[in-house]
Amino acid sequence: MKFSLEWLKYFLDTEASVAEISAKLNAIGLEVEGVEDPAEKLEGFTVAEVLTARPHPDADKLQVLTVSTGEGDPLTVVCGAPNARAGMKGVLGTAGAIVPANGMKLRKSEIRGVESNGMMCSVRELELGDDHEGIIELPADAPVGTSFAEYNAASPVFDVAITPDRPDCMGVYGIARDLAAAGMGKLTPLREHDIEAKFACPVEIRTDDAEGCPAFYGRVIKGVTNGASPDWMQRRLIAAGQRPISALVDITNYMMLAFGRPAHVYDLAKLSGPVVARRARDGEQVEALNGKTYTLDSTMTVIADDKGVHDIAGIMGGEHSAVQDGTTDVLLEIAYFDPDSIGVTGRKLGLATDARTRFERGVDPAWLEEGLDGLTSLIQRICGGEASEMVKAGSPPVEPKVVQFDPALTASLGGVDVPEAEQKRILENLEFGVAADWQVTCPPRRHDIEGPADLVEEVVRIFGLENVASVALPRTDGVARPTATPMQALERRLRRGAAARGLNEAVTWSFLPTAEAEHFADGEPLWLLDNPISEDMKAMRPSLIPGLLSAAKRNADLGAAGSRLFEIGRRYLRAKDGSSDEHPTLAVLLAGEKVARGWATGKAARFDAFDAKAEAEALLAEAGAPVDKLMVMGEAGSQFHPGQSATLRLGPKNVLARFGALHPATLDAFDIDGPVVAVEIYLDAIPAKKGKGGFEKPHFAPPALQSVERDFAFLVPAELPAGDLLRAVKGADKANIVDARVFDVFAGQGVPEGKKSLAIEVTLQPGEKSYKDEDLKAISGAVVAAAAKLGAELRG
Repeated sequence: MKFSLEWLKYFLDTEASVAEISAKLNAIGLEVEGVEDPAEKLEGFTVAEVLTARPHPDADKLQVLTVSTGEGDPLTVVCGAPNARAGMKGVLGTAGAIVPANGMKLRKSEIRGVESNGMMCSVRELELGDDHEGIIELPADAPVGTSFAEYNAASPVFDVAITPDRPDCMGVYGIARDLAAAGMGKLTPLREHDIEAKFACPVEIRTDDAEGCPAFYGRVIKGVTNGASPDWMQRRLIAAGQRPISALVDITNYMMLAFGRPAHVYDLAKLSGPVVARRARDGEQVEALNGKTYTLDSTMTVIADDKGVHDIAGIMGGEHSAVQDGTTDVLLEIAYFDPDSIGVTGRKLGLATDARTRFERGVDPAWLEEGLDGLTSLIQRICGGEASEMVKAGSPPVEPKVVQFDPALTASLGGVDVPEAEQKRILENLEFGVAADWQVTCPPRRHDIEGPADLVEEVVRIFGLENVASVALPRTDGVARPTATPMQALERRLRRGAAARGLNEAVTWSFLPTAEAEHFADGEPLWLLDNPISEDMKAMRPSLIPGLLSAAKRNADLGAAGSRLFEIGRRYLRAKDGSSDEHPTLAVLLAGEKVARGWATGKAARFDAFDAKAEAEALLAEAGAPVDKLMVMGEAGSQFHPGQSATLRLGPKNVLARFGALHPATLDAFDIDGPVVAVEIYLDAIPAKKGKGGFEKPHFAPPALQSVERDFAFLVPAELPAGDLLRAVKGADKANIVDARVFDVFAGQGVPEGKKSLAIEVTLQPGEKSYKDEDLKAISGAVVAAAAKLGAELRG
C-alpha cells in the first residue's frame, strides 16, 4: 500500500523524519518495502512564464516561445502544445533534466532550424496524471523561478506491505493510529459530520442476502456537479498509485485509501426500482467497470435493481450505472460483505481489486454510519448537492470480542517486562477498552485478536521488539545430541555434494500450472488447491523437474549459455487412501552448453544422457546407496526420451533414480530448446544404513600390495547393456576383483553382424600375498565363465 508523507501528516501530528517513520513502521510490524521521493524525479523542472509565443517559421503545428525563469535572459523553447500562449505560467524542463515519463534527458537541440533550450511539460510527462492534450497551466500567482517540486509540494511516498491479518491498516488513518500508539506523534481526531437531511430517501434499499451482505447503508444526494477533484485529493491519489477520474469516483477511492473502507456511487438516473443486495442467478451477467462481462452464479452476492445486476458486491461496480460527467443525482452505497464470500467470488471470476483486497481481509463492521456521513460530507464539499436521510438495511456484526488478559503474560510469552500502566496505555491508544479487572474489549475492526497471546503481541510490538533481551536456550552439560533427523542430515550432505560437483542450487515453487503438473503426473490424480496463490500455481508438483525447466528457460532467455541446476525438495502425490503423500527428492537439470567452443575443443559440446547418469551415480554414492549393486533398467517415464534414458534400481521394483535426455515433446511443452538432460533421485527409496552411526564413508587404507590389471575383450549380443556385463564380471570373484570398467566399444569390420565388442579392464587386488600364475588363470577363467552366461565369448 502506498501513501504520501503529506497524507500521513494530515492524520498524524508529527515532526518525525522520513527515516524515523520508516524505522518505526518496520519496528511495529508494518514493513516498508520502499520510499520514493518524487522531488528527485522533478529535479530540473521550474515554474516559468511564457513571455511571447509566435508560429514556428518552418512548422505549422509548432510555436516558438520565449520563456522566463526569473533569472538571466529569457530562453527560447519550441513547443507543440495547442494551449501554449503568451502570459501563461507552466513548467519548464531545462537542459540536463530527465523526463519522468520516458527517462529522456533534455538537452539544447535544434528543431526545424530553431534552437530549443528545454521543454514545456504536460501532466503525463511529469507522471502527475494522464492529461496530454496540452502543457501544464499554473495559476497566475505561481512564483516564477521556484522549483516545481517545491511548488507542487512533492512529498515522499511510502510503500508498506500490509500482512493479511491487519486489514485495519489498509488505510492511511489506521497506519497513523499505530504510529501514534508507538509514540511517533498525536493522532488527529476525525471530524464529526452533521449531515442535514433535506428529504426522505427516494430509493428503497434492502438486503435479501443476510449471509453475504449483513448490512447495506445508503442515501441519495441530488444536484451534484461532477468534475475534476481538487488538486490536494488528486495529489494524494496519484501518490497512492491511483489515476484521478472524476470528483465522485475520486472521493470513493479517497475514502477507501484513507480509511480502508470501500464505497460505491451509482448514477441515480440509471437505476430502476429498489436497490437490493441479493444472490446472483446462475448465468446472470454484468459488464464491470473494467469493460469485461462476467457470468455469475448463485453463490455470488450482487447489488441489483429491477433491470439487473449493477455491482459485483465488494469487488467491482458495473458499467451501466457508473457516474459520468453529466451525473446530477447519485445513490451512495456503503456495506459490510462477508469476507469468505468475497474471496470465493473473486477467485471464481479471476477478479482482483483494491476493494476485494479489503473486504476479503475484513473491513471495520462498525464504521458504516460514520463512513457514509464522511462520504456524504466530502461529496457535498466538492460537488455540492442536497442529501436525503440515511437508509439502513440489515445490521453488521459489531458485537465486540472481550478477552480476559493477564499482564504477566507479556513477560512470560513476550520475553519483556512491561509495566502494567504502560500496557494499559498501549492498548487504549490502539483503541482497546481495558477494564479494571483486565477484561479487554477489542475494536470490531481487529479481527486478528483471538486471545491473550494476540494482546501480548500488540503490547510487545508497540513497546519495541528491540527491548526483548536475547536469552540463550538452556543447554545440558556435556556433548550436545544431534537434533537433525536422518533425512535432514542426508539432504545437507547431498546439498554439499551437488555444489561440489559444480551444480547451482535452485529453489522453485511447490505449485505448478495444472498443464505442467499433468505432463509429469503420468496419469495419476493431482493435488489441486482450493485457494491457490493464482491460477498458475494451482497444482502441487508431482516432480521437481518442471520448476528447474522454467528456471533454465529464464536463464536461457537472459542469454546464459548453459544451466547446471539442482534442487532438493518434496514431490506431492496421492496415496492409495487418497491422503497427501510427500516424497523427498533431489533433481538435477543440465541444459545448454557443457563445454564452450574453443580452439582446443572445437564446437561447443552439449550435455547428453551419460552426463545425467554420471550425476545420478555420483549423488547416489554421496547418499550412501550401494551404487555397485544398482541395475540399469528402462521405463524412465514418458517425459524422457525413450532411447536416451533409464532408471537405476536396487532390485527390479525399487527405483532409486531416473535419468536421461528429456523428450522433445516435454521441451516443446516448456518452450525450451534442447537437448536437456535431467536426473530425479528418490531419497526416500534409498535404503537406510544399518546399525548405529548412520552414514559414514570408510577411511581410506591403502593396500600393502600393488593392484593388478587385466584386459578382456568379449563378443556380446549387440543389444546387451554394457552394465550387465560389468556386473557379471565384478561378481565372478568378489574377493579379488575390486573394479571393472569398459574402455572400448566396437562394431563393424571383423565383428559378426548382430554382435559388438566390449573391452573391459579388470582391477585385481591381492591380499596378504602376491598372485601366482595359477591364481591369475583361475580368476580369468571365472571372469570368462561369468561372461559366458550372458552370451559373451572371449575374442581371440
